[in-house]
Formats: sequence, structure tokens, C-alpha cells
Amino acid sequence: MESFVSLLQRQQQSLVMTPQLIASIRLLQLAHAELHQFVEQEVEKNPFLELASNNSATSDEQSPISGEDPNIGARANEVDGPIRAESSELLRQWKSIRDTGSIAAGERPALEEFAASAETLHDHVARQVALTAFTPQERLIAGELTDHLEDTGYIHVNLLELARRLDAREVDVERVLEALQLFDPPGIFARSLSECLEIQLRQRDRFDPAMAALVANLEMLAQRDFQALTRHCGVDEDDLLDMLHEIRTLDPKPGNRYQSGGPDYIIPDVWVMPSPAGGWQIELNPDMLPKVLINQTYFAEVSRLTAHNSQDQAFLNECFQNASWLVRSLDQRAKTILKVATEIVRQQDVFLEHGIAHLRPLNLKTVADAIDMHESTVSRVTSNKYMLTPRGVFELKYFFTVAIASTQGGDAHSAEAVRHRIKAIIAAESTDEVLSDDEIVARLKETGISIARRTVTKYREALNIPSSVQRRRENRVRLKWQRPDERSSS
Repeated sequence: MESFVSLLQRQQQSLVMTPQLIASIRLLQLAHAELHQFVEQEVEKNPFLELASNNSATSDEQSPISGEDPNIGARANEVDGPIRAESSELLRQWKSIRDTGSIAAGERPALEEFAASAETLHDHVARQVALTAFTPQERLIAGELTDHLEDTGYIHVNLLELARRLDAREVDVERVLEALQLFDPPGIFARSLSECLEIQLRQRDRFDPAMAALVANLEMLAQRDFQALTRHCGVDEDDLLDMLHEIRTLDPKPGNRYQSGGPDYIIPDVWVMPSPAGGWQIELNPDMLPKVLINQTYFAEVSRLTAHNSQDQAFLNECFQNASWLVRSLDQRAKTILKVATEIVRQQDVFLEHGIAHLRPLNLKTVADAIDMHESTVSRVTSNKYMLTPRGVFELKYFFTVAIASTQGGDAHSAEAVRHRIKAIIAAESTDEVLSDDEIVARLKETGISIARRTVTKYREALNIPSSVQRRRENRVRLKWQRPDERSSS
């Protein structure tokens, strides 16, 4: 066999991921907080970028886009049917920021300035520590224990290590902890759920041996194993029901009643509203779009001064190119989000009209093919983006659900709609007729939904709904607590 070496010349095309292309892809999946942080960092590095305020106006000196086709946004969101996406007007509004009132947005007083700040749990405890007759060493120990207090009211700390760090005896730390456990709210400074319930029961003078046995066997209580609990507690069924009723009145997380910080808000990226002409009107939330301008006048002046220095001129050109890229990328990101949201609304218009029971099965490929994009692009766009609809605020990924076949040969059902149907079937159960998972499967088949029993079990557990055996036990307990007139009516 002969071997030989030869030289061949071949041409091939391949996609090269440039740093700017990688950054553009990353911009698609950033949430609004991360996006604003990224833009602020770019503005700090680039002398030709400026963040526009809400009362700024776009002029020739400050141009948001270089060489942009004004019809791109309108063409990208033309859809058939009753849906209207007024994207060109919206993009014009967020690019050309005008004053909408006599008072600038930054000068308007916020509502939070007129609301009294809520007392936090640590403030409430610190005030009680100050009013307690502690010695200087005990007050130091109390301060350290308070620093380890969680927002839920629990504390997880090694008392021996804390005593060594404070050069104190462990018995002294335990004594201070016992004093703190008498503070308000009841159950605070507990190290476990059982200790939290014990503290509250002791303050009510209800921690007898039977209740102590019940608190020590909370796992049996979670499993609704009432027969085993009656044996462990040494009481009959009626006494156990009274004890369970008292346990339900306790607070398992006593610290939650105090506000630990400002509330968390979900700000939607897209608004979906009924259109006066019929269908739906889809708009981007202008507050979620970073308003970045390029100061071309400043670039021209600096370029004229550094025309004879090649290094400085190269640096300025690079900064200007990066600024133009950032503004174009932000504009493209906004258009892409609007296109994806428009297609989602077109696919799920029945859900917007009639509710979750009519949510259609949908996948990324369907949306990607409809708007001529790649699935990965749609996946990035729908990550950490929210849509405000007449049905509430939903993450864009919420509308993508698995399809479940129909037994009647019609359209498939979405997994989210099936979960809603299972929840409704269980909620409609009577106290003396609890449906098993097999019976729920039969009920679903009557409505045209073909689903396996193990799938029903998985969906039921995801909804935190107990099994049929546990629901029967709860119904017996509920009937014991009801008055005779309520029991007859149910």
C-alpha cells in the first residue's frame, strides 16, 4: 500500500462569535435590573454615551440610532387577525423622550415618602432588649443573639461557640436565650418548629404531657396519622381533635408579621390591553427600556482636536463604534421582545379571553418558526421577562406548556390547564366522597383529557394537594369541629 502527502485548498463558511455578537446575545436574556446595571457600566466607560432623563429631548447632537430604518419596527410586528402591536409609535416614544407634563418625573414626590416606615422585627426586639434589666454582659450576649435572629423569628447559632467568642459561660448564654424567648411575638428565638410551638403553648399554660408528646411527633401530624398520635399522646380522639385545633391557632413563623424590608415588585416588560378596535394591543413598558443617547457633537469636536494623533483617534473611533453598537443592540432587543410577545398573544388569545382552562399547549419552536427566529433566541427573550395581561402578570415562559392528548380527537390540552382542571375537581369534592387519583383520571377522560394516573399524582403533588387518604382524614377532623347545623348543611 502506497502512502502519499498532498496539499488541498478548500473554502468553507463558519459563524465566528465576535465579542460584540456574544454581548448582543447576552443582552437578550438579561432582566431589567441587570440590563440597567450593564448600561450604566457602559456609560461610565464610554465618553460619548449619555443616559437620558424622562424630560430630555432627542436632538441632532444626541442621536439614539445611526443609520436606522424607521420602518423596521413596524414591519416586524405586522400580524394577521385582530391583534394590533403599535410598535413604531412606541419605539418613537422611547427613542425621542419628551416632557409629558409640567412637572418632571424626577421631581414628583414618591408615594413612599408619605408612608410611615413599618417596624422591622429587629427594631421590635431591640426595643424590648433595651427595656429588659440585663447586666452589661447579658446585654452583650442578647445583642449577639439578636444579630443571628432570622426574619422568620428563628435563630440558628451554636451556643457553645458563641459563649467562647464572648468569653462567657454556656449556661449564661442559655439563660439569656430563655429570657429572649419570652419576648413578643410569642415563639420568637426558637431553634426549631417544635420549640417555637412549645414556647407559645407554655405562654398559654397549655404545655401538658399530652401536648408535649404531640409537639414531639410533628411528622405524624404532617402525615395525618391520627391513630398513632392518640397512642403516643395517651388521649382519645375527641381530646386529640381539641389539641389539633389549638395547634392550628399557633404561629409557626412569628417573625413574618413584621416587615423586614421593602416589598418586592414584579415590573412587567410588556403590556397587553384590549384594543378599542377589537383584539389586543401590545406595548413595551417604556420604563423598562434604558434610554441611551450618543453625543455626536462631542465626538466631532474631540476628533478634530486629536486628528493628528493616530492612537487617540483610534481610541475615539472605537468608543464611538461601541456606543453605536450598544444603542442598536438595545433597539433590536426591544423589537425582538415585542415580536415574541406579539406571537405569544396571538397563540394564547383564547386564554386572555376565557382564562386558564383555555391555555393552549405551546413550545419554543412554534413561536420561533412563526417569527422566523431561532429557538435559542426565543428562549433567551422569554427568560426573566414578564407580561401584564387582563388575567394578571405572567412570566413569558408561563405560556409554554406541554401538550396532553385529547380522547375526543380535538385540540390537545396544555399541562397548565390540566393542572387547573385537577385542582377544580378536587375542590368540588364533597366531605363524604373523596376521589382517588384513578377516579380523577376517569373524570378527566369524560372531559376529553387522556392522562395517566402517575401524571395526575405528579400534578397533584406539585399543587401541594394531599392524597385521597389524607383528605379523608382531614374531612373527618373538619366534621368533628363543625357545629351540628353546619354539619347538616354540608
